[in-house]
Amino acid sequence: MRETVTGLVLTYNGERLLEKCLKSLDFCDELLVVDSDSSDRTREIAEACGARVIVNPWPGPVAQFKLALSEITTTWVVSLDQDEFLTDELHDNIIKKLSKKEHVSGYYTSRSSFYFNRFMKHSGWYPDYLFRVFRTGQMEVSASGAHYHFKPRGETIKLSGDILHYPYDSFQQHMEKINYYAEEGAISLREKGKRGGMLNALLHATVRFIKLYFLKLGFLDGAAGFCNALAGYYYTFQKYIRVNEKGKWGE
Repeated sequence: MRETVTGLVLTYNGERLLEKCLKSLDFCDELLVVDSDSSDRTREIAEACGARVIVNPWPGPVAQFKLALSEITTTWVVSLDQDEFLTDELHDNIIKKLSKKEHVSGYYTSRSSFYFNRFMKHSGWYPDYLFRVFRTGQMEVSASGAHYHFKPRGETIKLSGDILHYPYDSFQQHMEKINYYAEEGAISLREKGKRGGMLNALLHATVRFIKLYFLKLGFLDGAAGFCNALAGYYYTFQKYIRVNEKGKWGE
């Protein structure tokens, strides 16, 4: 007899893959979706999949996760993003592990992400271990810019099997997200007292490209690896060039 578990998904206009995401969590005793007031069919899809839906306009990742976790009463949580779902292997291994009642804070899982025309195997994208299966109260959430991080409070184990991740459905969407991430990153750098400017932007962007394409073997990911490294260059340049930006142009 396994311990109880909640499948948790934070959403915003996530209709693209939400049904597949929630169906991969079919072993959970409860599905909880905390939605940031989506304008598409996200809430309708979540309710059709049997999820309990809470609507809360986006306050940032840390506050949203804290709200979500305060609503959970099960022993375990499996947390996925709206553009992720479990492979059959990982799905079955989570069930087996929760049945063993091991004395750990939780489990790390690898994530395999699709970009352009393939699942990336290099470029710093894989295996991308994430702490996504955890005991309630045994995880701390933090954020850096637009990205959140889960940190365990005790011992952990790695599980076999992947979370499959489809972060973008086009280059256009990737560029839109880069714009958002760069702005959030610039705000974070500014708050930390970091320096921006043209020279810093070019230097950090060049280092980012070299890291992704050469040190992280992005060239082995073919055209996808090259496009990703260029996108990393652009994101980093934008983040640092915006640190010293003063208001809107022409003001």
